[in-house]
Formats: sequence, C-alpha cells, structure tokens
Amino acid sequence: MFIFENSILIRPIAMDFTINRYKALIIRLQSKGYHFITFNAYLKNKEADLPEKFVILRHDVDLLPNHSLRFAKIQAQLGIKGSYYFRAVPQSWNENVIKMIHKLGHEIGYHYENLTTCNGNIPAAIEDFRFHLQKLRELVPVDTICMHGSPQSRYDSKDIWKTYNYREMGILGEPYFDVDFDKMFYLTDTGRRWDGMNVSIRDNVFQQKQWTSQQQVYHSTEDIIHAIGNDTLPAKIMFTFHPQRWNDSFPAWFKELIFQNIKNIVKFLMKRRMKKNYQH
Repeated sequence: MFIFENSILIRPIAMDFTINRYKALIIRLQSKGYHFITFNAYLKNKEADLPEKFVILRHDVDLLPNHSLRFAKIQAQLGIKGSYYFRAVPQSWNENVIKMIHKLGHEIGYHYENLTTCNGNIPAAIEDFRFHLQKLRELVPVDTICMHGSPQSRYDSKDIWKTYNYREMGILGEPYFDVDFDKMFYLTDTGRRWDGMNVSIRDNVFQQKQWTSQQQVYHSTEDIIHAIGNDTLPAKIMFTFHPQRWNDSFPAWFKELIFQNIKNIVKFLMKRRMKKNYQH
C-alpha cells in the first residue's frame, strides 16, 4: 500500500513511530555512550561541564498527555530524564499527568501559544502567558518554556519576546533562543518524519539547510539508529518528540499516519504560499 508523504513523494507504509521503535532508539543511544540531560540541566551547566556526548529529550505535549506519561515511564525505567512541555489547553493540560511525570524525575515546562490564543494582541498575550505559567508553577517547578507552533495560525508566539523578556519571570531559557544550533544538532519528528523541514511552519532552525547539504538528514527512526551504529550521528543533539504520534496499536498508528500525511500536504502548500508572499 502506498500513501502521499508530501505533495511530491509517494512512499510505502512502514511500521515506524511505534513504542518499540522508540525504545530501540533510546537504547541504541545509551549503548553508544550518549548521556541524557534535561533542557534545564543544559542551561544550568557550563559547556565544559557537559558530557562529551549528550542528548536533550524534549517532548511537546500537544495532545493525548497519557502518551507522554508512557514515554516518561519508559525513560524512568531506563534511568534517564527528559523535558516535557504542556500546552494550556484541555487536550494537553492534565494536572495528574503533569504531577506524575514530574514525580518520575523529569522536567516540566510551559508550551506557550499565547499570541495565537489572544489573536495577536501582545499585551493580552503576555498577561495570558503569566497567568498560565503561574498555574503550572502551582503544580510543579517550571524553569523553561518552549513555543507551540500553531501551524494554522498567522501568529508566531515567539514574537512576544520582541517586546517582553521571559527572564524577568524567572525563566532560564527557550530552545529557539537559547540553544546554539551551530554546536548542537537538532532532530524533530514534526510531520511524523525526521526530515520534515518542508512541512513544518515554525519548528525549524536555520542550520537545517546546511545539515541537509552535508547529508546529515534522516527520514526514518531506523535511519537514525543506523547512523548511531556507524558513529556518524553528531555528539550533541536535541530531539523533539510529539508522543501522541507514537503507537503500537495498529488502528491508532494507522489513524495518525493518515491524519499526519494529509496535514503535511496542507502545511507544505501553506509554506509554499508563505514563501511566494514573502518574495513578493
């Protein structure tokens, strides 16, 4: 069976983005000497004090928070930690899950989208940001934040920080501002693929074009596992996972596959239109 992966390519279905594939990836990284640190720990340590090989496991909890709890339990069983960013919407904000993930030793952060939810009103957006940050801090410690892309929105919530300073609210960092991607490789499963730059509206970093030209680009999880085994994967990496995309149940797995491929086509066309508007 074949299905559109974007508006250009057609590929056969393969059983990627399963829990077993996820475990295989993490265990392979461990076997090759990668250390796992939270984004909080990365920011608090001097570069010289960080391990030679390390991975920041970032998780954007966009939907289905129990999927993130499943990831958190797997990591705890393997003795590693990750960072989990929760949106202030019912589809993500589950206080019991937030507390349980924190209790397992992981970092909790705020996955903000306030400029979108406030329709571009920056003063209203910063008040909304402060309100939900405080609500999250009433549950668990929160030192870092990460923007939610809101691909259907015309607003980029990172633009709040052109007017305000998150450090004044006790925030240590935001990945899109506080990671030097000249020194750290970035892999994200945006688009339910690891080479989804063309179908990502905002989850991009400038260096991705350079990495692609150097053939440091991976389509599947198996491609990454293969690179780890060949010692060709960079030593310092930030991974971004969207745990709702990873399923062992075939009906759920297939539903996510179909939905995401349709969404990818829409985002690809949106991105091409945005590029044309920018050029004009």
